[in-house]
Amino acid sequence: MALAIYRKYVFIINRIIGELSMNKDETIQAVASEVRRRLEGAEAGHDWWHIHCVRQIAKTIATEEGADLFVVELSALLHDISDYKFNGGDEDAGARIAREILFAHGVSEEVILHVEDIINSVSFKGAGVADEVKTLEGKCVQDADRLEALGARGIARAFTYGGHADREMYNPDIAPLVHVTKEEYKAAKGTTVNHFYEKLLLLKGRMKTNAGKRLAEGRHKYMEEFLAQFFAEWNGER
Repeated sequence: MALAIYRKYVFIINRIIGELSMNKDETIQAVASEVRRRLEGAEAGHDWWHIHCVRQIAKTIATEEGADLFVVELSALLHDISDYKFNGGDEDAGARIAREILFAHGVSEEVILHVEDIINSVSFKGAGVADEVKTLEGKCVQDADRLEALGARGIARAFTYGGHADREMYNPDIAPLVHVTKEEYKAAKGTTVNHFYEKLLLLKGRMKTNAGKRLAEGRHKYMEEFLAQFFAEWNGER
């Protein structure tokens, strides 16, 4: 009798766990579909495929680091739902829209608050501005977003956005700057190559997770090799 009762409770618990897991998967897929719809036609460096890549990297990091995959995946999907660069400078819009989407899909208030906090803290705000990420999940998403700014895709995204913003590719008369405040960084209008020195080459040293640090090594080296080739060609050496 005792064994039968035990097996019954195990069956019920396993069913509940399965249902919760299924609901989370359904929520993630529904949110992904919503994000993809909203970002249709977005600038190519910040479109759905950027979200897709950040999501994939974040899942890899979160699995290795033991973070909450549900929070990480939702945050990765929504981290650029309304980038201030494309919405008139509204830094609060991203978290606000993310809340609306998550609430509509029945996500708990606890998770919504966590995702909002991650969205508000994930972005790079200048070389002289300290990063403030409170949770392991936030660190996973921030590292994933920064890894998407490194390597081959990082290079492609930098020049894609530079073209979109009508910035010069390179100008030897314009030196890179060290932005000591968020306001200085947001107002920057330098060249795309300067952006490598003002942000991209700094990201390897700002990774928060062990997985992020490991993944950043190869991507950072690739960018250094690209810049060496770029300047060699610029000087007519190759």
